[in-house]
Amino acid sequence: MGKTLAEKILSEKSGVDAQAGGIVISNVDVAAFQDGTGPLGVRQIEKMKVDRLRVPKAILFIDHAAPSPRKELSNDHMFIRSFCAKTGATLSDVGDGVIHQRLVESFVKPGDVVIGADSHTCTPGALAAFSTGMGSTDVAVGMVMGKTWFKVPETFRINVHGKFPPGVFSKDLILHLIGMIGADGATYKALEFGGPTIDAMSMESRFVLSNMAVEAGAKVGLIASDNVTKAYLKSRGRVRDWRPIFPDPDATYERIVDIDAAQLEPTVSCPHTVDNTKKARELGSQKIHQVLIGTCTNGRPEDLKIAARILSGKHIASGVRLIVCPASRDVYLATLNLQNVFVKAGAIIIGPGCGPCVGVHEGILGDGEVCLSTANRNFKGRMGNPDSFIYLASPATAAYSALFGAIRDPRDFFKAKKTAKKAVKKIKKTSKRRK
Repeated sequence: MGKTLAEKILSEKSGVDAQAGGIVISNVDVAAFQDGTGPLGVRQIEKMKVDRLRVPKAILFIDHAAPSPRKELSNDHMFIRSFCAKTGATLSDVGDGVIHQRLVESFVKPGDVVIGADSHTCTPGALAAFSTGMGSTDVAVGMVMGKTWFKVPETFRINVHGKFPPGVFSKDLILHLIGMIGADGATYKALEFGGPTIDAMSMESRFVLSNMAVEAGAKVGLIASDNVTKAYLKSRGRVRDWRPIFPDPDATYERIVDIDAAQLEPTVSCPHTVDNTKKARELGSQKIHQVLIGTCTNGRPEDLKIAARILSGKHIASGVRLIVCPASRDVYLATLNLQNVFVKAGAIIIGPGCGPCVGVHEGILGDGEVCLSTANRNFKGRMGNPDSFIYLASPATAAYSALFGAIRDPRDFFKAKKTAKKAVKKIKKTSKRRK
């Protein structure tokens, strides 16, 4: 019987024939904490009184409050640094970047099993890794033992075909899907993305899909490891980590969802749930006070380039704050050439980290304020104030809306660009005829 990606990876890592619904004990390749969940996990490890960590890669990330805004958090950071120094665990310190971006940049390879004490640990699924979030104690045990148990998830196959229209991106695709199946529509399922559109998609766009799989309740969000994956790892100096991993042609799926990308529109998640989706064109009167472009969902070079293209030569609307947050130090360095565009447009650029996304610092909203964010969650109080409102969208929608102070459909920008190009071509043709 053919296997899905989830079944194939867990079969290899457990040494048994893993089938949907079964229980396996799997080897763990990477176990991770961040500074919000790390202190609890480290204390659990200390209670076990073990002599070493048996997981091949144990990594602790200081990213959620980076740099620390309070002495209590600073003390937690000291605690984490001390643990890494004692055990040999890898430390990703302040400014290095968000856990999920750093995992795909430097630590995870196709076929790995990854556990992290953060729900968006599903992001490396785009590298064909069985990567999932777990509680701090479960990750602590996995870090110590180098093993954990899973119920093998049933799989939803998400087949995507067609070409994205100008102004529509992978963020719109995943918001559309979540709106379609619901925030709990794939609870403890594996979402397996495939089809011609996914095959043609960049790794940066693929990461968006896997990152937000959990917002539909999924355990993992998986994409086959192909030549696009290989090119990405090569760009990171890790081509030796690549190997091809594909689902079997005769794999059995619990559900198959077909989506035509050509029919998608810029999509927005409205407060206070991710599955409360509407078309951007339906929200033209919704005023916004703050725009956040970045985070582990859409804080990569591809995202910032799209935003800069829209903002170039323009200025954000009066009364709007625009925060740009690269997802990692490497992203920050790769997009230094865009900083002039953002600053001249009225934006503030903050260091790599989670700050405003999780409401710790660097962008907490006031009572009644509205933020349009490229992040992955808009729960009540997510950005630090339960009396504020969060809308989620693509970097294109966020950047274009910042220019108007209200949510706008970015397709208008791309249509205007197309019209301008046609006009220039027409003028050039006319000039040649006259000569």
